[in-house]
Amino acid sequence: MTENPPSRQAWVILVVGVLSQMAATVAITGPAFLIPYMHTDLGYTLTQAGTVAAAPSFGLILTLIAWGAFADRFGERLAMTLGIGLTALASGVAVAVVGSPVWMVIIIAASGAAAASVNSASGRVVMGWFPRHRRGLAMGIRQMSQPLGTSVAALAVPPIAASDGFVGYLWFVVIVTGVMAVICLGLVRDPPRAEAAPSPVGTSTDDSRPGPTSAGGEVETPPSTSNPYRMDSFLWRIHAVSALLVIPQFAFSTYGLIWLIANQHISAGIAGGIVAASQIVGALGRMIVGGLSDRLGSRVGLMRVVAIAAMVLVAAIALISLTPMPIVASVVFILAATVSVADNGLAFASVAEAAGPQWSGKAMGMQNTGQFVMSAILGPGFGALVTVFGYPLSFALVAIAPLLSLGIIPKRDIDRIT
Repeated sequence: MTENPPSRQAWVILVVGVLSQMAATVAITGPAFLIPYMHTDLGYTLTQAGTVAAAPSFGLILTLIAWGAFADRFGERLAMTLGIGLTALASGVAVAVVGSPVWMVIIIAASGAAAASVNSASGRVVMGWFPRHRRGLAMGIRQMSQPLGTSVAALAVPPIAASDGFVGYLWFVVIVTGVMAVICLGLVRDPPRAEAAPSPVGTSTDDSRPGPTSAGGEVETPPSTSNPYRMDSFLWRIHAVSALLVIPQFAFSTYGLIWLIANQHISAGIAGGIVAASQIVGALGRMIVGGLSDRLGSRVGLMRVVAIAAMVLVAAIALISLTPMPIVASVVFILAATVSVADNGLAFASVAEAAGPQWSGKAMGMQNTGQFVMSAILGPGFGALVTVFGYPLSFALVAIAPLLSLGIIPKRDIDRIT
């Protein structure tokens, strides 16, 4: 049986989804690269500067599920256009309050809250336009946008701040997000919406309870408006698995640089290059793993492989932490950091497929919220672990997270979209 390739419109949607997510990521992560400028030039205390830097993420957490519900109800085109447009507006308003840390936190948080629309809606629209045998690749590519957007912010924001200060950065965000709002309005098209979701691929997540059957013995299609969270435990389990697997991801992305410098005695410049390389390889890894899940016909099966690899590599980092081995540490760190993000596209594809066309926005909002909340907890949490127990034991404890996830990953995929 010949499988139809994705349409030209699907690829256009994917490109716009990636670019819009990159623009939103620049708005969300950009303030973190301005902490030195806020402290030295604006006179903010480190606490104030850090609060401004974290404000977009707090705004994001508060509105992810709401934007997902908005996209489910009114469509992805309106959600993306309105959200990224409001991000531009909030950034423009922030220009007038740069001198006030309190108002900066409020307005920058509002900017992050608006940018959350892209996190929920862009994934939803990509899933809606691509057939199942290409969704893994499409979501893998779409998930590359966040590390790429962070890289753009890391490269662009410091020189902009050095030349034109925080105001220059804010106008940069206004331009980037404003242009993307126009592009979203002009190019995004909501995918066709099915009246009812087709029969799931596989059965319930414990493989012991078949779905309702018709008189002829065939599995009946549940209404697309039914709450998928009440149908089975699949979505809850994927959310839990993703929350566990984000633990090593966050540990590497946040503390990897200082681990390479303090524990492995690698120079700051080389350590920064290693971290940058891990981000690039990790972005490519998301795309490769997503495409592989299409070829294998399974998201959760490959997710299990990723979890095992993450457990092994994090344990290796714990062992390497016992003594400096700079070359080995560099190679293993890049591999571990790459594997730690490889599940992202798989999880988002699984969530969207299991949620169905009427719930995928809310479900992806829930998925994002859980990961961001876990990341917020891990910030001080892992730092406290290292302070008390040191790097070897701290990373050994982190390796427990992917081990626990192996008992939660569902046995089979569920698809209520196609």
